[in-house]
Amino acid sequence: MTRIVIAGMGDTGVLSAIELRRRLPDADIVGIATKPGLVSGQELGLRLARPDRWSRDYRIAFEDFRGLDGVRIARGAVESVDLVRKQVVVDESALAFDVLVVATGVRNGFWRQPKVQTAEQVVADLAAAHAQLRAAGSVIVVGGGAAAVASAAQLAAAYPSTRVDLFFPGDAALPQHHRAVWPRVRQRLERLGVGLHPGHRAVVADGFAGERITTEPVAWTTGQPDSHGDAVLWAIGRVRPNTAFLPGEVLDEHGFVQVGPDLRVAGTDGVFAIGDVAATDPLRTSARNWGHRTLGHNVAAHLAGTALKDYVPPRRRWGSVLGLQADGLVVHLANGRAFRVPLWAVDRILQPWITDRGIYRGIRR
Repeated sequence: MTRIVIAGMGDTGVLSAIELRRRLPDADIVGIATKPGLVSGQELGLRLARPDRWSRDYRIAFEDFRGLDGVRIARGAVESVDLVRKQVVVDESALAFDVLVVATGVRNGFWRQPKVQTAEQVVADLAAAHAQLRAAGSVIVVGGGAAAVASAAQLAAAYPSTRVDLFFPGDAALPQHHRAVWPRVRQRLERLGVGLHPGHRAVVADGFAGERITTEPVAWTTGQPDSHGDAVLWAIGRVRPNTAFLPGEVLDEHGFVQVGPDLRVAGTDGVFAIGDVAATDPLRTSARNWGHRTLGHNVAAHLAGTALKDYVPPRRRWGSVLGLQADGLVVHLANGRAFRVPLWAVDRILQPWITDRGIYRGIRR
């Protein structure tokens, strides 16, 4: 029986496993996971401001995914891989594979870490970050990407009496989105009372990537006076790929996995990479944009000896920036246009039908 091993069962790993189970029902598919279920790296703002609502859609036990029925889960962290002998070592146990899918993602801040955790430890981490921010009279958010912007918006909406300030280095935030997105998002932030501070680049200690919420004043390399807040959330985008277990010859100069347009790892046989860990394009967009469907097709084609197809990345980021708001969800397209999904449609159509059944192929709730 063909064995497919998926290293990493975060957002992309879960989607890849579901797609591979659908396409290759007779294969032995094994997912290597550090958590007891999906703990998504998406929607940081909602996670911090409303963890119960976030957990409903973004923290899901593996056994609750109908699409993962028949997929075996190996708990632990990948220690090493032998790409010639085709073996992965997990907690000192060797696991042979015919196809390896590397979907180990990146570490980013305190919310995306590869450490092995129990369900209780995951819940405790969620509660601790939420409690620290809820108790703060003032919050500084440092960063100009979607995670920072959404966090500022969600915290301001959840706690109107808390002063929330967003500091970012450029004249505008969201530099990876279409230029029409920021003006609309800025208006929403201003209505929520978020203080906006462009042109601020923070002094960041060597090796620090936002792994904790701090309380010390924030200094700026751009010359402004130090800023003070009861809590400082660092969403500065210092991502680091989880690739220490891979040989250096398959990594680029930043530690991401080198892949071809078909998501195969260069110079290997039967090894693919997908998601934030894969150097598909500057934005590493195969974590979204139906990259898992391309992967599923190509793994099946590789095993059948037929033609593989290329993953075609979009030029800009797209999707919801601020996440779920009181009036629904605003989706910003790659061309700069936007549309709003009302809250009732999110709860009755988008989540249960499009996401749960369409994308995840059924979730037991």
